[in-house]
Amino acid sequence: MNEYDSNRILDLTKKINYVSTEKLSDADCYILNTCHIREKATDKVYHEIGRIKKEFRNKKKPIVLIAGCVAQAEGEVLLKKDKYIDAVIGPQSYHEINNMILNLENNEKSINFTEFDVIKKFDIIKQIKNSDSKVSSFLTIQEGCDKFCKFCVVPYTRGAEFSRSINELVEEAKQLVDNGIKEITLLGQNVNAFNYDGKKLSDLIIKISKIKELKRIRYTTSHPRDFTDDLIQIHKDCEKLMPLIHLPVQSGSNKILENMNRKHTIEEYLEIIEKLKKVRPDVELSSDFIIGYPGETQYDFEKTVELIKKIKFINLYSFIFSARPGTPAFNLKKVEKDLAKERLTTFQNISKKIKTNYREKLIAKTLPVLFENKTKDGNRYFGRDEHFNSVIVDSNDNLTGKTINIKITKLNQNTLFGEINSKLVHKDFAA
Repeated sequence: MNEYDSNRILDLTKKINYVSTEKLSDADCYILNTCHIREKATDKVYHEIGRIKKEFRNKKKPIVLIAGCVAQAEGEVLLKKDKYIDAVIGPQSYHEINNMILNLENNEKSINFTEFDVIKKFDIIKQIKNSDSKVSSFLTIQEGCDKFCKFCVVPYTRGAEFSRSINELVEEAKQLVDNGIKEITLLGQNVNAFNYDGKKLSDLIIKISKIKELKRIRYTTSHPRDFTDDLIQIHKDCEKLMPLIHLPVQSGSNKILENMNRKHTIEEYLEIIEKLKKVRPDVELSSDFIIGYPGETQYDFEKTVELIKKIKFINLYSFIFSARPGTPAFNLKKVEKDLAKERLTTFQNISKKIKTNYREKLIAKTLPVLFENKTKDGNRYFGRDEHFNSVIVDSNDNLTGKTINIKITKLNQNTLFGEINSKLVHKDFAA
């Protein structure tokens, strides 16, 4: 979502004659868009500010803005601690960024704009054409969360759940496709809570799937509590919807899930997966896990390991519990640090083995791959298969934006390698 926000900030600032630069030393204005989900995010802000100070030591200082969730959570602290920062602007206020920059050009200092005004934000940015022109793009459809998991800062930095209108989203999706986009990932902090005038995520997917030149649709991140039967059914009915679902579970222990206020059980989670597999047998899952959440016993940890062995997630994101200021879990008694690290290592070794076993079975298989770009090293092209696996092939032809059937020949830890299957060239490529 921060990538989507950053692209829209760039589109907005073009209206006051700013353009992006790849070279830091050329910047007149530096915007650092931040995330506050993990610990030490604020430290990274100060580290980056130090880098800017060093670069501009003997030059005119650029305007320095801190945007995003760190700005929302710790804006006043940032402004007081480092006078080099000119302004902070929260994720629901970045539609005001042009006024802020213009005021700073007139030497107004220390601006804090961290109101929750998500309706006005989207009213303004829908008037600005989305200029993203990569092969695969993000589209924010929903923001905020009403679940209040005890470890999570999102309700405090992004606010309550808000869904954009379907017509507005279809128009932006059409803009992206007109720019050459072939794949759109629908975004939300709780994307399957999308609800606009009684229309759900499944309704939006149907509408967007009717855009002819759009080849693939994905969505992230879902909450098990909102994974309704209509959304499950759309995985059978919509060919453009890819068969990889990111569905965070966080723990394999019902006790820990209750302590987290996750509002779902492992049994309910497994029932969702069973229903999905029934309508779309090739569907695969990825997920998030917090290891060492306060109160986690060895038994709770073993239940988590048992879950990943049962489901065989093809990709996992796992972290030791990170206490976020302002959340109910912040002051809970933590699992001893060395024990939490030991459990995380065990967990990641098992998940790596599961992933490797899955990927090794792809050798010699032919997969449809949407190619996103040419790599920097020779005539090689990078793309992703339907399950979001990275694939690289050699080709003298320009494959960017093409969907091609690729026979997988080898792999490493992160990437599949293959060759074009000349007998099964995809219709997009043939055209």
